[in-house]
Amino acid sequence: MALTQLPPTEPSAAAHEGILRRQSSRESAARTYARSLPIVPVRARGLTIEGADGRRYLDCLSGAGSLALGHNHPVVLEAIRSVLDSGAPLHVLDLATPVKDAFTEELFATLPRELAESGRIQFCGPAGTDAVEAAFKLVRTATGRDGLLAFTGAYHGMTEGALAASGAAPSVRVTRLPYPQDYRCPFGVGGENGARLAARWTESLLDDPKSGVRRPAAMIVEPVQGEGGVLPAPDGWLRRMRALTAARSIPLIADEVQTGVGRTGAFWAIEHSGIVPDVMVLSKAIGGSLPLAVIVYRGDLDTWQPGDHAGTFRGNQLAMAAGAATLRHVRENGLAERAASLGARILDRLRRLAGEYDCIGEVRGAGLMIGIEFVAPEGERPEDGRPSGTRAGESAALRSPGDGPAAGPLPASPERAAAVQRECLRRGLIVELGGRHSCVVRLLPPLTITDEQTEAVLERLADAVAAACRPGRRIPAPSTPKEAGAASPA
Repeated sequence: MALTQLPPTEPSAAAHEGILRRQSSRESAARTYARSLPIVPVRARGLTIEGADGRRYLDCLSGAGSLALGHNHPVVLEAIRSVLDSGAPLHVLDLATPVKDAFTEELFATLPRELAESGRIQFCGPAGTDAVEAAFKLVRTATGRDGLLAFTGAYHGMTEGALAASGAAPSVRVTRLPYPQDYRCPFGVGGENGARLAARWTESLLDDPKSGVRRPAAMIVEPVQGEGGVLPAPDGWLRRMRALTAARSIPLIADEVQTGVGRTGAFWAIEHSGIVPDVMVLSKAIGGSLPLAVIVYRGDLDTWQPGDHAGTFRGNQLAMAAGAATLRHVRENGLAERAASLGARILDRLRRLAGEYDCIGEVRGAGLMIGIEFVAPEGERPEDGRPSGTRAGESAALRSPGDGPAAGPLPASPERAAAVQRECLRRGLIVELGGRHSCVVRLLPPLTITDEQTEAVLERLADAVAAACRPGRRIPAPSTPKEAGAASPA
């Protein structure tokens, strides 16, 4: 039997164009990243990706946060090779294996003590959304209740239940609560006062017998909203949500799919506030670049019967080996602490950059999870007339020292953000868009990024902002990307 011929790996403009053209003609219209990032990766190491056309890129997307150690880190490759070379089975359903046991031990060593001491783990399907669905099923089974509390701007996945709890759900079957933020505070005040109002609204909704909201099965919250625009939850507000739910016997689910494994400057983002949730949803980085998703939860919630939640691909041995190696490397090398200090320096640099451009509304983030919101300066309107947010009214009577900016936020500018993303790609820098109206440029570099690489990222980003936001430049409405087109040389 003839061996299958592998595609060429040497740089080739023709191969690059051909692969993109075939992808465009054959893949689903639901594809996303491929539309704004028309590259064909063939090699990768750490922060760097090499495309089929020979161009090199600095990757600040990191598999949407999945690559805590960057591409092909040596400890991850060694862990995968050790399983392959051992002859161990690669598919084992939910049977116990030494690899699985080692992963579980390493994961529990990182968890809050209160949860690790009595917690249980459920291995789910390979994606974070599968773990969200499992968490919902768990709390509904344990409480006998059905409703859920979620937050505006949330993103929990694309399966039916997870999508219903997300901010862009096509129909609302979940009670929505205000998520506090400074720049676009739902109450128009921002700061501590905005967070207090958000907490008070939640408390009133739960305790008012005429609110129309029965006691739910759970509340689900992201400690930092990622797809929602990189919005860190205020620590005091999170503690208030924990107190409100605990007092009313409502399980609290923390979605740490994107925030976990050192990303925000703590191993788990809940550590910033000191809360201990009843359920943690974990995926992305815990698999060391391979598909893996689990939930960890209080033992008394474990009321399932055998087979109540199952799945064929729950025993991914390669992902467990890669994940255990990643968790250990992050823990032993203090990469969460490194993310905290480096992230603070990056935020400082970007905030100084924001002072030079009125098209930047706010720079925010936690650790190496950073967002830059682009806005339309005074007098500038999007050319296509699409809604882009409104300037918020000011509730002066509610404001107090420490609240957000006195002037309301400027209209969101998805056109400007898309232009910055395109200019970044031209300069060999991969960034992603998110947030309301896709007006937030997001940075998710690997935790292993060096100081020298950080400078290169910031220089390219600053050049891209200068090109996209120079005075007097008109930003046309983005058209459908040419999916077979190569990025222009830097």
